[in-house]
Amino acid sequence: MFFIFSKMLGFFTEPSNAIAIICVIGIVLVLLQRQRVGTLLVTFGILLLLLFGYSPIGNVLMLSLTERFPKWQDDGRAPDGIIVLGGAIDSDSSAARGSLEINSAGERITAMLELARRYPQARIVFTGGAGSLIEKSLSEAPVAGELLQRFGVAPERVTLETASRTTDENAAFTAGLVTPKPGERWLLVTSAWHMPRAIGAFRRVGFDVEAYPVDWRTRGWIDATETFDSASAGLGRSDIAVHEWVGLITYWLAGRSSELLPGPKKR
Repeated sequence: MFFIFSKMLGFFTEPSNAIAIICVIGIVLVLLQRQRVGTLLVTFGILLLLLFGYSPIGNVLMLSLTERFPKWQDDGRAPDGIIVLGGAIDSDSSAARGSLEINSAGERITAMLELARRYPQARIVFTGGAGSLIEKSLSEAPVAGELLQRFGVAPERVTLETASRTTDENAAFTAGLVTPKPGERWLLVTSAWHMPRAIGAFRRVGFDVEAYPVDWRTRGWIDATETFDSASAGLGRSDIAVHEWVGLITYWLAGRSSELLPGPKKR
């Protein structure tokens, strides 16, 4: 039930979808001779389109997430394991084309391969099933496993978690598979804008992981005043950021995160 609710809430709260719904309702009202209310809704939708499409609001919302965890620094102590969250592989296209197809979060995959090579003793865990609510899609994990094998990573180092559909399931199912021992060091690889929610979910199940953020999308707070030169770019940035903020609030209220906006632990 939580999976269905979270997917539906995510759809209706993303700015691009919300704007389209507002405008459609407004047009329908105009056609039904409710011109005043309908015109107000369409006007409101257009104003939202301009705001989220061209203003820096998408960058500001994104930066409030991506700057929460700094870039991971190697202090000389090798990790015992590396956890990579799914969301970067288009498993259906990969299967259809017979080649790896990654999306705009592809840095998760390149980081996985780089870390697997840099730390040859570390275990690699890829967690990611099929997260689509409407379409029946393939799990990402087998595709990632095949890629790791092609890059020469020994199969005994690799654990594939194929059933998770949400971030909290990533955390719970991975903790059950890995059963980390006290004192072990585990890195968590995911997009910087997704890291606060991911860390909160892992902390909630008692799995102490270190953030290894990738896929920042911005240069830093210098982009907080940068406007967009196309509405599609601004809406895309805003959709991701709003989706994550709604996810953070929902996880916190549902008790699926350790806190509302997780940050680095003081060590």
